[in-house]
Amino acid sequence: MKKIGLAVLFFLMMGQLLADDGHQLWLRYDPVEEEALRADYISQIQNFNVPGEGATFDLIREELGLGLEKMLLSEIAESQTEEASLLVVLSDHTRVSRSDISKETLSSLGEEGYLIRSNEQNQILLTANTPLGLYYGTFHFLRRLQTRQSINDLDIVSVPKVETRMLNHWDNLDRTSERGYAGFAIWDWHRLPDYLDPIYAEYARANASLGINATVPINVNSNALILTPMYLEKVKALADVFRPYGIKMYLTARFSAPVQIGGLKTADPLDPAVANWWKEKVDEIYEYVPDFGGFLVKANSEGQPGPHDYGRNHADGANMMAKALAPHGGKVIWRAFVYSEENPEDRHKQANDQFVPLDGQFEDNVLIQVKNGAIDFQPREPFHPLFGAMNKTNLAMEFQITQEYLGQATQLVFMGPYYKECLDSDTGIKNKNSLVSDVIDGSAYQQKHTLMAGVANIGTDRNWTGHLFGQSNWYAFGRLAWDPDISAQQIADEWVKMTFGADKKVEETIKSIMMESREAAVNYMTPLGLHHLMATGHHYGPGPWVSNLGRPEWNPVYYHRADKEGIGFDRTESGSNAIGQYNKSVAKRFSSLKTCPEKYLLWFHHVSWDYQMQSGNILWDELALRYQQGVNQVRDFKSQWATLEGKVDDGRFEHVRMLLNIQEKEAIWWKDSSLLYFQTFSERAFPDGIEKPKGTLDYYKNLRFPLAPGIRPQW
Repeated sequence: MKKIGLAVLFFLMMGQLLADDGHQLWLRYDPVEEEALRADYISQIQNFNVPGEGATFDLIREELGLGLEKMLLSEIAESQTEEASLLVVLSDHTRVSRSDISKETLSSLGEEGYLIRSNEQNQILLTANTPLGLYYGTFHFLRRLQTRQSINDLDIVSVPKVETRMLNHWDNLDRTSERGYAGFAIWDWHRLPDYLDPIYAEYARANASLGINATVPINVNSNALILTPMYLEKVKALADVFRPYGIKMYLTARFSAPVQIGGLKTADPLDPAVANWWKEKVDEIYEYVPDFGGFLVKANSEGQPGPHDYGRNHADGANMMAKALAPHGGKVIWRAFVYSEENPEDRHKQANDQFVPLDGQFEDNVLIQVKNGAIDFQPREPFHPLFGAMNKTNLAMEFQITQEYLGQATQLVFMGPYYKECLDSDTGIKNKNSLVSDVIDGSAYQQKHTLMAGVANIGTDRNWTGHLFGQSNWYAFGRLAWDPDISAQQIADEWVKMTFGADKKVEETIKSIMMESREAAVNYMTPLGLHHLMATGHHYGPGPWVSNLGRPEWNPVYYHRADKEGIGFDRTESGSNAIGQYNKSVAKRFSSLKTCPEKYLLWFHHVSWDYQMQSGNILWDELALRYQQGVNQVRDFKSQWATLEGKVDDGRFEHVRMLLNIQEKEAIWWKDSSLLYFQTFSERAFPDGIEKPKGTLDYYKNLRFPLAPGIRPQW
């Protein structure tokens, strides 16, 4: 086996020196303990051959050598002949051209897809059109061994369904991280470009293993300094590390940069001097990073500058930047998360109100990045109506991986079902490709560019994500960005086997916890369609009583609208009519109390406390019982996890055990404080089965957390 890379060697050495802390993520390559299966694998993989020169080919050889040796407990030699039992070659190799693989199949692989096939020479052939495709295929092949799947009679073709699969880091230049719960940002801007922390290569390798091919290392609440030469040198250094792993660098662009760092008096997108400044700035960036991806822009939202400051619209702003990027092949990713005091009626409606009239007016290299729901990454939201409303514009998905509203880094919440609930939603588009996932992969509207972005949960904590199970959400996002049709169950199955091994007891127990965890969090936080009940600023813990913030839509009372008659936000025709922004079939279903799914009931309807639910309970009783159910579910997670003592290594077992204890306390806190508050409106007793609250409402109202992690910095 050839020498493995320095970055990989470094983290392997650290893993030997420290207790198991989860740093190896899902790339542990634990030994295949089943002797018969290991013998079968070895009989089929006696050696491997990876002809080809260059940095990515070196990474492929390193990964195969590392993975095969660790899993098979045997040195799998690298052969120098094409007769090797595992042959990893580009599609123009003679062995491929002489095979029965059609030109059409090879062409369909594009730049990133791959084919893995057992051929007549009793070889396993891995081929692709590019070294990057081979690298992705390498991780797929090793994943089969990690998950104990057969490698007999292989015939696998895998092509990403989404063009750009991106992590958005909400990290600041001073290494603080907005909505970050895993330590500081991993980017050490002060020591770049000359000091390249090994974590950068580890990060790139982990993302490549999932097919993630783009990153934005800087906060969407952007700092114009990132566009200055001093920082562009640092960006170049990172881009050079990422390039062999197939990861393109994007940057956030502050709309007011021409004024802040360019010396202009205006940032008006229709001013020729402003357009020329951006053109020159883009040309400069490409001198540093020739494969620069483009800009991510947050404009006219939460106080950020934008085209509205000059009486212009979002298309004016995005197109000005897009024209500067187009000659280089770059893209503008323009966020649709826009809301302002100009429309106090319903925050749910503001993105549609601003963007639908502009459909068809954006340049081809502009993507509108839309959050999965219309409010803000809530524990449960119906899908964003924009996904069914703009058929002439490139629409992109923005998910949140970091758990801003889902317990941050103290709660175990697997978000695979969360992502799938959105992706599998029917938008009501009148064609066969009507799911949200069909919009995102481009099949619904045949859009030119596709993108799925995830707000990253990565930090300097040794396990990367603060909570060990936060890794599963990074993993789930990456797998779904490659193929939005994969099931959450399959993702959980893969991640558990790759992270904890193939012990059936461990696997089934952890999967059971994971698949129920998101619903448990919804139950003890925001059941039946309640939303945005989190406390002020840090969003840590409950604050349904908050009503003193400067703008209506910052206050939880704006969203739940509890009163003596009932609870919930009326978004039907008799209320804000936000339902009217959905296509007719969807709007019809959401509009009726009889057909609206109960999980969205209070999102769309203001409902009487005595309304009879499907269970036969009145709404008040059902609400209370859902809160209690969430607490009970967490207690069940604790009990299930306890059965794994001795089956999971001590370090990771204790880590999760302690955090589950915290999660139970926080679930009780949510239940008690929320029900005590809502009871002041319902004026009804708690139903049987509800545990007596541990504190008073005043006690919960007076809790303060001024230094909670992830608070948005003020500048």
